[in-house]
Amino acid sequence: MTTDHETSKIEVTLLLEAIYLKYGYDFRNYSSAHIRRRIRRRQELTGMENISAMQHRLLHDEEFFQTVLYDLSINVTEMFRDPAFYLAVREKVVPILATHSFIKVWHAGCSTGEELYSMAILLKEAGLYDRLQLYGTDFNELVLQKAREGIVPAKAIKDYTDNYQRGGGISSFSDYYTAKYERALLAPELKKKILFANHNLVTDQVFGEMQMIVCRNVLIYFSRELQKKVITLFYDSLCRGGILCLGSRESLQFSGLADRFSQLVDGEQIYQKMYE
Repeated sequence: MTTDHETSKIEVTLLLEAIYLKYGYDFRNYSSAHIRRRIRRRQELTGMENISAMQHRLLHDEEFFQTVLYDLSINVTEMFRDPAFYLAVREKVVPILATHSFIKVWHAGCSTGEELYSMAILLKEAGLYDRLQLYGTDFNELVLQKAREGIVPAKAIKDYTDNYQRGGGISSFSDYYTAKYERALLAPELKKKILFANHNLVTDQVFGEMQMIVCRNVLIYFSRELQKKVITLFYDSLCRGGILCLGSRESLQFSGLADRFSQLVDGEQIYQKMYE
């Protein structure tokens, strides 16, 4: 006889299978702990008796499915998050990017875009903006729409300014936004070099040949098998000598491709694809 915990695990498995079969979004190889937490939270907020009831509703109510999809998205982000990373990019990565006549940078899993706009500011200050194209992708159209708007909460500006300065900013962060009431609108000029697109790391293929790929604090939510698949996708999407940037708790250790990259910066998960 199954316990309540085992029954709950079965329900989660069936829910994820239902989402995949009905809507094509594949969460089946995400970290089980992350998925269970998000699903449990939505169950509690909606007052549903069990996860099976959630499955029934999302199969027949697309609006509710969109709510669950947003729950399952990874939307923790901020401008110049982890300033030491941006400082390392300025010092070690920019000189490599500067050797290219045209530079394509892909932020995979960009969420609402704060870190993508941060990279736009950094590369603008590095004098690379005229030969730059930035791509921001996510599987969730709701967060992509927020990213396109380029609006951040005014209450976060103080923290963002501090991050910018500690990340090696050479101007005034206030040059890059206009504050109005409780919102701050990021400078429209930053958007000129950014294209946003829907792309699912789990199910979609190579995005294009990039000089740099940034995917930070996304892989930690994936199973090891899915991590390997995504790292392979990144490898195939990078030019020779291209740069791959992961989050501080992520690495190439179990990807099967570690020997095809060199670690570019000690203490940061910044790698360069080997020349073959």
